[in-house]
Amino acid sequence: MNFLSIFLGTIEFPQMMLILAVILLLFGGKKIPELMKGLGSGVKEFKKAAKDDTVAPTTPTTKEEETKQ
Repeated sequence: MNFLSIFLGTIEFPQMMLILAVILLLFGGKKIPELMKGLGSGVKEFKKAAKDDTVAPTTPTTKEEETKQ
């Protein structure tokens, strides 16, 4: 059981509808697609950076190879 469920209980359908209605009132119908587009592009960039980071470097692995270059 996690920390939030101890104090708040589980989030069910009526609570989700209330949360969605509040978000719609705060941001408006036109702003929500822009927010989701920005979120999607951010996730896409994060995945791209994570994939590029896992590529092994092509540098030499031993000290002898390093001194030869």
